Amino acid sequence: MNTKTGQPVVLGIDIGTSGARASVVDRAGKPVGFAAAPFGSPDEMRQPSCWWNRVKEAIESLAKATDFSSIEGVAVDGTSGTVMSLDRSDEPTGQVLMYNDPCPDSAVVDSIAKKAPAGSTAVGANSGLARAIYLSRKSGSHSIVHQADWILMKLGFAGRASDENNSLKTGFDLDTERWPDWIEAAGMDVSKLPIVYRAGEKIAPVEGYMQALGLPKSAWFHAGTTDGCASFLATGASAIGDAVTALGSTIVLKLASDAPINAPEYGVYSHRVGRFWLVGGASNTGGNVVRALIGDDRLDELTENIDPNRKLGLDFYPLLRPGERFPINDPHYPPRLTPRPTNDSLFFHAILEGMTEIERLGYQRLRELGAPALVSLRTVGGGTRNPVWTIMRARAMGVDTLAAKSVEAAVGTAALVLSRSDNANG
Repeated sequence: MNTKTGQPVVLGIDIGTSGARASVVDRAGKPVGFAAAPFGSPDEMRQPSCWWNRVKEAIESLAKATDFSSIEGVAVDGTSGTVMSLDRSDEPTGQVLMYNDPCPDSAVVDSIAKKAPAGSTAVGANSGLARAIYLSRKSGSHSIVHQADWILMKLGFAGRASDENNSLKTGFDLDTERWPDWIEAAGMDVSKLPIVYRAGEKIAPVEGYMQALGLPKSAWFHAGTTDGCASFLATGASAIGDAVTALGSTIVLKLASDAPINAPEYGVYSHRVGRFWLVGGASNTGGNVVRALIGDDRLDELTENIDPNRKLGLDFYPLLRPGERFPINDPHYPPRLTPRPTNDSLFFHAILEGMTEIERLGYQRLRELGAPALVSLRTVGGGTRNPVWTIMRARAMGVDTLAAKSVEAAVGTAALVLSRSDNANG
């Protein structure tokens, strides 16, 4: 890797629920450039053409302000479990199932349950494998890739490659490091799936679009990761017991562990990231609920009227529709949003209180399953901007809350590549 500090050596690209972001970091892991391209509407989140347009917008904006000639590595993170089908020309067929879309066919879910080994993260209506099998059977579907995989292809990678983090919920076996035979028996044509690499691993020299932007011929594409793993790495969390809660459209919990824990009956799974495991789960509650029930324009006004020291005790479980993934895994789990206070500030207070309890129950669930005790907590995502919620959460979790080194998943993806390169050089 380049030994000069201050020069960009790694480019991380994040495609998430709100748009695309790109960041370059120097040899010390310090961000030296950043650009964002938000989606113009919620509908864009489901459209591959919009993913790519926003990624290009972010990268090209960054390229105008930053020298790309010293970049040596590029990687992409995407939303975990989001899958799409491609035609024979590797173009989208228009069929996409997002990270929180249940598989529309219960027969597919049942088939996986019958063939999957105990503890598999690929079971249930919300598994990436169920979505992949469903889409693979659609007319015109030649292959199945994850969101980050396709963006890597558009950047210039020739072929279909994925990483162990994005592929986990699609059934990839981390022990044997291959697509297991049982997913074929469950109905997935393995030939339609991408080749899988370890997160952050070098996979091919940069070419195509990225080379045209000025990257040197010595630069490499690296396997990426999920947006959740990337967000964890961006914060600087790295010790066993360090936890990160992502307060975005959904609430995602991740805890650094010395051993994996997989409990699909509770929506708990483990990602391998370098020298440790990230144990966690994702709830369907989060900013999407707040946006739909409260709106973005009144949040500051309503927050001012909330007393974080007052407990309402209304026992809300804020969901937009039935179905939860973690800490309860039940595709029919009902929302609880009554009794609704007539005062809008109290209603917002009850929603935040309910989300806080879901987070607390999540970490409690991980501990019950054998995860390390919570030592520290960092937070990323839009929810960090609410000071009242921050106070409520700190009290409920009962541990030190630490500032995140960065809240940008793109920085975490770059950090992943940097750490893999350092290990290779060492």
